[in-house]
Amino acid sequence: MTFSIVAREGREGRAFGVAVASKFLAVGGVVPAARLGTGAIATQSYARVSFKADLLSHLARGNSASRALAAVTADDLEAMKRQGGGVGSKDAATFTGSGCHPWAGGTSGEGSNGDDSAYAIQGNVLTGPEVIAEMERAFLDSAGQSFTRRLLASLMAGDAAGGDSRGRQSAALYAVAPKAGYDRSGVLADLRVDDNSDAINELARIHDLHELYFGAPEDVQPLIGDLELEVRSRLDGLGYRGRPLADDLALWAGEANLETRLTRDGIDGRVLEELRKAG
Repeated sequence: MTFSIVAREGREGRAFGVAVASKFLAVGGVVPAARLGTGAIATQSYARVSFKADLLSHLARGNSASRALAAVTADDLEAMKRQGGGVGSKDAATFTGSGCHPWAGGTSGEGSNGDDSAYAIQGNVLTGPEVIAEMERAFLDSAGQSFTRRLLASLMAGDAAGGDSRGRQSAALYAVAPKAGYDRSGVLADLRVDDNSDAINELARIHDLHELYFGAPEDVQPLIGDLELEVRSRLDGLGYRGRPLADDLALWAGEANLETRLTRDGIDGRVLEELRKAG
C-alpha cells in the first residue's frame, strides 16, 4: 500500500536509487533495494521481501529489468497481489498484479534530450492515476538536478497529487553511486522517516541536511575583496582568529560538520550561508 520511484541516472548506471512513501510503519525497511553497478528494486503491495535479492541477482547476471520481473512473478503463487519496479543498465520496468487494491498501476520510461535516466513508478491504494502521472512529470522536469533531488521531487509530487489514499506515515530514499557518500562507500543516500504524519516533508528536511553536511562544494565564490573582509569579520566574531583566513575557515567548518564543502577555490555557497546564520 505504497507509491515509489525506482530510477537510474546515466545509461551506464552511474547511480541507482529508490524513493518510497506509504501509510505503513518504516516502509524503508521493506520496499527499497539498490546495488552498485547492478540496479535498484522496489517490492510492495503484500511485498515479498525476497524479491529484492532475487531481482538484483537477475540484473547482476545481465538480464533486463522487464525479464527479471517476469521471472520472479512467474514463480510466485501470489503474484497477482504483488507490485514491483526495477531498473538496471538495460531498461526499467514495473509490474502490478490484478489483485492489488485500487487505485493501482505504474509506468516506466527513459529521459530525453540528453537525459540518460530511466525510471519505473508504481503505486497502490492511491487516490488515482494522477499520482503516477505527477511523479513521472516531476522526475522528467527535474533533469539537471542532482539524482537524489530528482527522486525526492518525484515523491513529493506524488504526495501533492494525493498519494496513498489512507494517509501518511513513513518515507525513505536509498541511492548508490560509485565512490559516493561518506568515506566514498558508494552509498549516495540512505535516509528514512519511519513514523511521522508528515513523512515526506520530514524526509525532504533530512535530505537537505544530508546534502549540506555531505555534499560537494557548489556556488563557490573567490575569497577576495568585500567577501574576504566579511568572512574574516564573521570568523573573528565567532572566536576564530589569529590564523590565516583559510585555516580559520577550515577550523570553523570542521566543527560545524561542513568539511566536505571546503575548497581551495574560495568559499562554498552553503558554507557562506551557514556562516552568516552563525553570527
